[in-house]
Amino acid sequence: MSGLIGALIRKLVAVSSESALTYIIVLLGVVSSIASDAGYLVLIPLGAAAFHSVGRHPLAGIAAAFAGVAAGFGVNFLITPTDAILTEITNEAIGLVDPDRTIDLTANLFFGAVSTVMITIVASLITTRIVEPRLGAYDPSVAPDEDDEAGAAPADDEPSEELQSKGLRWAGFATLGVIALLTALTLPSGAPLRNPETGDIIGTSPFMDSLVVIISMLFLAAGVGYGRAVGKLNSLTEAIEAVTKSWAGLAGLLFLFLLIAQFIAFFNYSNVATVAAVQLGDLLESADIGTVWLLAGVIVMTVLVNLIIPQAIAKWALLAPIFVPLFIRLGVEPQTVLAAYRIGDSPTNVITPIMAYFPLIVVFASRYDKNSGLGTVIALMLPYALILTVTWIVLFVGWYLLGIPLGPGAPV
Repeated sequence: MSGLIGALIRKLVAVSSESALTYIIVLLGVVSSIASDAGYLVLIPLGAAAFHSVGRHPLAGIAAAFAGVAAGFGVNFLITPTDAILTEITNEAIGLVDPDRTIDLTANLFFGAVSTVMITIVASLITTRIVEPRLGAYDPSVAPDEDDEAGAAPADDEPSEELQSKGLRWAGFATLGVIALLTALTLPSGAPLRNPETGDIIGTSPFMDSLVVIISMLFLAAGVGYGRAVGKLNSLTEAIEAVTKSWAGLAGLLFLFLLIAQFIAFFNYSNVATVAAVQLGDLLESADIGTVWLLAGVIVMTVLVNLIIPQAIAKWALLAPIFVPLFIRLGVEPQTVLAAYRIGDSPTNVITPIMAYFPLIVVFASRYDKNSGLGTVIALMLPYALILTVTWIVLFVGWYLLGIPLGPGAPV
């Protein structure tokens, strides 16, 4: 798979200018949420390698991709798996005060699409105007000696350009084959991946429940197709060796996951997060301020809670029963509260050390700078968290004051 990613990087760099590369990486990061968490595993190392290949600092590539994937996780041009769950939680919270009222999956679609464009532009400008100048020119001597260009294959082991082009074609054909199979199992009426009771695809269905497996199948097919075409996967033994080599570099990451899992378990056991969320909700309800300021308060409080509960679904399950009924009583639509929650949930993901994928970003950074660590990544991402939060709040307040619908048929 690393060879396929390398070939994709070279094609990406070949068809885009250096200035456009930043926008492409950030935009791909934002829209990667359609594939759940795949962006963390695939796009962030791709961003580092893409920047490195054109002589730019690879940590800036990591920052740009991480900002797109994590800071923009709550929005997209399309409906994502997370949208389905957040909508269901919102409807359950609405049912506490109005059982006959619901919102649908597209309730925040317009706002999400515009937010995607805004995040792409702002995060790209932060990368080029703030992050890259602070990093300066990249010094290859800071890379770990054993990494050999961050895990890239040695130059004499690289397939020829002709073989790489052939590999990309085979990877594309293999991917299309899997997509054709999924289409046959999904689109026809009564297909096995549809909900057997409602016939729906989006929402509760075997297709959505199997999304991680489906994404894995797509990447597996693409990797095998590329490997066979360039002569890297000619036997089962070579395939097993490739998997073993990939896992060998994850030992440090697995240890970090163990430590962070223990911390989160003890933190949840203490119920500090639940107490803090309830207290913040009570404080907001008792505040005698205007609706716009209350919505801004929801965003700020979500930001604070996000530092200790970075999981979007778990956090909304805790906050929705507090915020949604409160604002319904104030005459504010539930989809407006959900939009405010999305803003508070996403930008600070990039500076929250207990976010599940944060250790992975530290590992990616250490492949290019052996001196980097947790503090390096937080300092790198802090401008994104601050500027995106402020900019997004301004967009939301303007949207609300102008009364623009947040989605199809959804009033503000």
